[in-house]
Amino acid sequence: MRFGAREDIIRITKSWEGERFPDGRPKVSDDILNRLRNLTIEEAHIPLWQNGYKYQFLGDMKITHPGLKLVGRAVTGTMVPMRPDLHGSLMDIGLKEENRYGTMNQWVVESLVDGDVAVVDMFDKIFGGTFVGGNLTTAIANRTKNGGAVIYGGVRDLEQMVDIQGIQTYYRGTDPMWIQDVTLIGLNTPCRVGGAVCVPGDVVFGTMAGVLFIPPHLAEICVVSAEKSHVRDIFGFKRLDEGVYNSAQIDMAWTVPMYEDFVDWFGKDPEAKPYSHLTWETELADAHERAKSADTGPQVRP
Repeated sequence: MRFGAREDIIRITKSWEGERFPDGRPKVSDDILNRLRNLTIEEAHIPLWQNGYKYQFLGDMKITHPGLKLVGRAVTGTMVPMRPDLHGSLMDIGLKEENRYGTMNQWVVESLVDGDVAVVDMFDKIFGGTFVGGNLTTAIANRTKNGGAVIYGGVRDLEQMVDIQGIQTYYRGTDPMWIQDVTLIGLNTPCRVGGAVCVPGDVVFGTMAGVLFIPPHLAEICVVSAEKSHVRDIFGFKRLDEGVYNSAQIDMAWTVPMYEDFVDWFGKDPEAKPYSHLTWETELADAHERAKSADTGPQVRP
């Protein structure tokens, strides 16, 4: 058994065909991460569901910095309750064979680089399950710059943590006791956090609604889909306020005249400028096909 084995990471993320980190994790581009910061979980999750990824959302979490979004690439850790013989064997592997140092939670934090997010399954342990406190949160801030952590367990030193600006931590609860009686059995292996599954290199997207884990090979698809939904909403809210369309029209598949109105607005309104890289030929063609089908009506055999 090894911690953070590059070959294993590459094998379990074989759907990714782009750049990778030295540890083997997929490296989704900074451009995709930055674009994601302007979006919402509701906008980004739809392609995941459509592609069969139904267990990617984690809700019911507390956060250290309300209003701050969390976007980054996952470094995963899986903890279990401590069993002495297993714990001793794994400590030997980490300390003696892999030249790691410190405690097992430090091994995860020391694996982080710019833009990373530590995603840790602490099996919802809070007492004795405080994965980070003031010191390790400071280390996360230093190593990731604008990343953070998702801890399915506890934290301590919360007053210190909330004073550390620029990073976000999701957690289940707090306790003043330090971490104890747990063993790290996986570093950069698939892990379960609540009802969600996270794989190393996943794009972690956290908002006030919760956390979404986006497989790297679907990240750009999710961002483009979310951007289109987002800018359509800007237009739709504006037209609703103006009384041009009603809510049923906005929520249903748009007609050709509505899409033509939208495309005209999209090319002129300053609010649409950040999304000028998007194209709408497919949507317009689909609207024309729907109109054609409606005009033709059901076909009856002679």
